[in-house]
Amino acid sequence: SEEEKERKKKKKKGGGGVGEDVEEEEPDDSMLDWWSKYFASIETMKEKLRQQEAAAAEAEEKEEMEMAEGSKAQAKNKEKSKAPKDDKKKKQQSAPELPEKKNKPRIDELKVFNKELETEFDNFEDWLHTFNLLRGKIGDNDDNATEEERIVGRFKGSICVYKMPLPDDITKEAGYDPNFGMFQGIPSNDPINVLVRVYVVRATDLHPADINGKADPYIAIRLGKTDIKDKENYISKQLNPVFGKSFDIEATFPMESMLTVAVYDWDLVGTDDLIGETKIDLENRYYSKHRATCGVSQNYSIHGYNTWRDPMKPSQILSKLCKDGKVDGPHYGPGGRVKVANRVFTGPTEIEDENGQKKQTDEHLALAVLRHWEDIPWAGCKLVPEHVETRPLLNPDKPGIEQ
Repeated sequence: SEEEKERKKKKKKGGGGVGEDVEEEEPDDSMLDWWSKYFASIETMKEKLRQQEAAAAEAEEKEEMEMAEGSKAQAKNKEKSKAPKDDKKKKQQSAPELPEKKNKPRIDELKVFNKELETEFDNFEDWLHTFNLLRGKIGDNDDNATEEERIVGRFKGSICVYKMPLPDDITKEAGYDPNFGMFQGIPSNDPINVLVRVYVVRATDLHPADINGKADPYIAIRLGKTDIKDKENYISKQLNPVFGKSFDIEATFPMESMLTVAVYDWDLVGTDDLIGETKIDLENRYYSKHRATCGVSQNYSIHGYNTWRDPMKPSQILSKLCKDGKVDGPHYGPGGRVKVANRVFTGPTEIEDENGQKKQTDEHLALAVLRHWEDIPWAGCKLVPEHVETRPLLNPDKPGIEQ
């Protein structure tokens, strides 16, 4: 099962070891790195899954018992229902031990999505919808061409039709007077330059590409004219490679916005075969109001494994969101309080630098608002948290089958 693989992998990576070291020397943050954070987060995700499974099994068991009680064979059922009950007791006894262990080091975590980020946030089509532009069918050979092969470009936009006179709720929804047109607050369509940083953590259960039932995977990344093949760093005979790599690419929207991350099988002789690839529309992420650029982390820190990685500080992001959404605030008050719209948030007001010197800061307060931005009326929506997403790898030769 996936869990066993994870465990084995952790032993190999020494991931389990990281956790143990941390427990012995708890205050020493220098022992921690991004991987400690990642493994802790994976454990939390698994624990949640386990709890869900246990709850589902319990519900099923209850249903079975109710049905069984109604049937004639009661004597047999008594024994049956006894066994699971003992089992349940065991579960209840063993479950509380886990959190205790975890509370000791209290590593900050990130969100692990076991699916693509888009599925969690309505495809990032909150105001931009993507329509494929297809080449017409001319000859006979075009009849059996797939839609993918006929794409010549993409149209992005939004089409809104309103009944006149405009109903009142539209003003509320838009947050401004719609008679001045619906295109206020939409970014200009001048080309913009962006830095794209792609972190590839690992791949799981790759489709075997060699006769020995294994593969020699390496990463390839395409964006516009940039084509990166990390061929010399292939991982030998492995279907669950841990890559742990990052790649930087400069790009210009809207010209270069479709990122392809592919995994190839390295071959000594002949050409390398594509195992599978995934495509990500970066432009939709960039322009989405969910702010899918650099996820908002749980805490604001200026050093250590948890250093804030967004180019903008939480206070700058918050000011911009309030300005763009025409929201009143932020008003920072005494006693660690900040007011945005009609909500008040509280938080710490001091931060420590590397030398343990304490300084006053509003960043924790601003971050508290960002993490609950969906509670803000009108302009609010869920912001993308610091995360790792899991994307299926697909191969055009085997449509619809995950690789």
